[in-house]
Amino acid sequence: MTPAEPAFLPGLELSRILYEEAVRPVLDDAFPGLPYAAARIGPGSEVLGFDTARSADHDWGPRLDLFLAPDDAAAHGGAIRRLLADRLPKEIRGWPTHFRPAADPLDPAAHMAATDGPVDHRVFPHDIGAWLTQEAGFDATAAEPGVRDWLAMPQQKLAAITGGAVFHDGPGLLTTARRRLARYPDQLWRYVLACQWQRISQEEAFVGRCAEVGDALGSAVVAARLVRDLMRLSLLLEGRYPPYGKWLGSAFARLEAAEALTPSLLGAMTATDYPERERSLCAAYEAVAIRQNATGLTDPVDPAPRSYYGRPYLVLHAERFARPLAASLTDPYLRGLPLTGVVDQWADSTDLLMGRDGQALRAAGAAVGGR
Repeated sequence: MTPAEPAFLPGLELSRILYEEAVRPVLDDAFPGLPYAAARIGPGSEVLGFDTARSADHDWGPRLDLFLAPDDAAAHGGAIRRLLADRLPKEIRGWPTHFRPAADPLDPAAHMAATDGPVDHRVFPHDIGAWLTQEAGFDATAAEPGVRDWLAMPQQKLAAITGGAVFHDGPGLLTTARRRLARYPDQLWRYVLACQWQRISQEEAFVGRCAEVGDALGSAVVAARLVRDLMRLSLLLEGRYPPYGKWLGSAFARLEAAEALTPSLLGAMTATDYPERERSLCAAYEAVAIRQNATGLTDPVDPAPRSYYGRPYLVLHAERFARPLAASLTDPYLRGLPLTGVVDQWADSTDLLMGRDGQALRAAGAAVGGR
């Protein structure tokens, strides 16, 4: 008989209990005075608060990240791993602290499992600067990010680094880095918003043009792309980093704008004819445009949709919002860039955006606009 699975706890709560009841006492005893930070940040649905009981089937469970100075990580990281393997409890609130690799090569995720021996745990000591560089391509403990650093950091990565929970930060370096990355500086925010409006302007007329030539499927596909861009724009307007596709809808649902916008966005997605699709999109365009005006970043722009150069379909002409935002830029480097945006406004590969090679991200960023 398979034992009953323990009651689900949000992963961040499980990580907090792991730290307070199991990891901290070991560190206090074996490494008194060692400066470190303990947190659950980075990859994982629990970091963004989207984990459910389903999450427990892979790479979820009692997990913790320990952040150390470079010399301390080199000197003590391995010893901490070995010590915790021997001294951690076998389970926390019924959830095993031991993880086994999957036997299936097509399923590389680790799974919780009972053990009688040492615990193959998921408490990882990191060199904090090296971890940040690996995750985002920049060590935000050392300095404020520059413009080029921001352009190369995916918004999913920024959400994961600044989300989650910090349970202890003796040195304060992790807290400093998270504060520096918490939101785009004003000039970057203006640029990213301009680029997001520009994305919409590039395709908003295609919904009607596809329908006009009898391409109902193409019209629906373009509408879906525009809905995604409006959701991402709404997150940016409320100072949130849009996560990658799996959690975009969940993150959007938490916005102040979500209740009013969702019916129009769903209407655009579910419409079976072009007139209804157009009505829903135009309602969404106008609502987001009004929110853009409310930021006060530029003089207000008329949010009403209008015809596309005399053709028989309505659009926002979203470039009307992109241009004044771009004109408001005072940073000379940003003023000289095309409106292509940060890396995940022009790159869509999950492998790139979720990968752990920060240098690859920097190289990708450098490939656009002479960065």
